Amino acid sequence: MKVLGISGGRKDGNNDAMCKEALMAAKEMGAEVEFVHLLDLDIKYCIGCTACVGSLMTGKGNMCVLKDDFDWLLNKMLDADGVIFTNPIFCKGTPSLFLTIRDRFGPRMDRGNNVIATKIAKATGGKAPDPRILKDKVISYIGFGGSDWVTRFQCDCAIQALTPMWKVIDNEVFPWSTGIIIDNDKVTRVHEIGMNLAKAAKDIANASYKGEKGVCPHCHSRNFYLDRESTHAICCMCGIEGDVKIIDGKVRFEFPKEQLEHAHDTLSGKLIHVEDIKNTVAISMELKKSDDYKQRSENYKEFITATKPEK
Repeated sequence: MKVLGISGGRKDGNNDAMCKEALMAAKEMGAEVEFVHLLDLDIKYCIGCTACVGSLMTGKGNMCVLKDDFDWLLNKMLDADGVIFTNPIFCKGTPSLFLTIRDRFGPRMDRGNNVIATKIAKATGGKAPDPRILKDKVISYIGFGGSDWVTRFQCDCAIQALTPMWKVIDNEVFPWSTGIIIDNDKVTRVHEIGMNLAKAAKDIANASYKGEKGVCPHCHSRNFYLDRESTHAICCMCGIEGDVKIIDGKVRFEFPKEQLEHAHDTLSGKLIHVEDIKNTVAISMELKKSDDYKQRSENYKEFITATKPEK
């Protein structure tokens, strides 16, 4: 059993310390542990080239055109049974480096894409994606804020787990935590999160969410896209559509059972999404062949060029 701890904060700061606290707990549970400090790595922004999708859907394996430390980190994550992320909270949510990692997961690490790509490779004699990508894994997120401006963090994190369909065990926010190292109650809770993850990593098939329940009964998200004219709402994390209601003075999110088949963190939902994207791309490719499209595109290119700093 391997547990990887990844800290996105300052070197030897609160995030490093609490990541190591969780790893200490995992080690007590018998796990082999490893620690990565994100700011030691060179990880570039995703450029949206979709080369990863092209390689997957043509039986050429799973690849990215960017050459940096991301694949090194990804290999560490794929080799682990469980992952713990600790991040500082910036602008109510996760810092840009974590969001970059989340973007780099994107379609490349989407389980639906990799299931289909594996079938394509088998049928064509091509190169299949790394089988570890389709392996179940458990993950926990911990965020530390200097105030109560922390309301985006949990949704930001869970979207990263959604892509490969890793099971979230804990997704904890600690507001007002600049002095967390000497806050015994909070340190004890971080230790418990480490224990929870290690226990889950021992039996991933039966692992389940251990954190505080959210408003969405499926993914525990508290963030929703609301319809101004009705009670209709869409969960910002899992994408389930339903209605927000007030029952006995408490907020409830209710949805029809068939919506579970469309949830973005289920394989059925992902395969629906793959088909939607396939159809959208096909329509787009046809539009790009038209003279009108070509002319409009050329007009934008000729209108103005980007200003760049001198080097």
